[in-house]
Amino acid sequence: MTTDASAGLRERKKAKTRAAIRDAAMRMFVEQGYAATTVEQIAEAAEVSPSTFFRYFPTKEDVVLTDDYDPLVVAAIRAQPPSTPVIEAVLLSMRQVFERLTEDEWASERRRQRLFREVPELQARQLQQTVAAIDLLAEVIAERLGVAAEDDEARSLAGALVGVALTFLKPGNTNGFQVEDFDRITRALISLRGHLEPLTRLSGDPAGQA
Repeated sequence: MTTDASAGLRERKKAKTRAAIRDAAMRMFVEQGYAATTVEQIAEAAEVSPSTFFRYFPTKEDVVLTDDYDPLVVAAIRAQPPSTPVIEAVLLSMRQVFERLTEDEWASERRRQRLFREVPELQARQLQQTVAAIDLLAEVIAERLGVAAEDDEARSLAGALVGVALTFLKPGNTNGFQVEDFDRITRALISLRGHLEPLTRLSGDPAGQA
């Protein structure tokens, strides 16, 4: 029978291996360029086999595309008090996660963002990741709203939040995310609400009718 201790040890080993692969890849991307770096070279530098590499990252691109922030943001959203409005819960959680990053983590993030700016194929894949981010956020928003993950309201809120966030925190930003960026997102969402409110008249919503 698997104990909690052994399961925890196994997860820590997996996290260590994943970090070693990513660190080796990022170092080689900087030293010799993204295109010139192969999966075999990354695996050798991380002291793992190519098959082990592919267990953690399906492609070389995924080493850059995959980050540890989304699970942290989702966990932070779930930890917000139930009385906190859903959009406020999301923004507070995002801010909490990024404000807690260490200097080393910020340095790693800046390297990652530099690659987004310089490598066209990463930019293309990032668009696909945006859809995945909406799905993930819609799921946790739906939990707070008490509706199904595919609910239109949950997905609309997730899409609006991701869209506005990408406007100010777009891939390729090597300056890092500042507190001011989250303030801009908040102001943008308030402005967006003002522009959308007149649509209630078109929807037949009694609240929007004179």
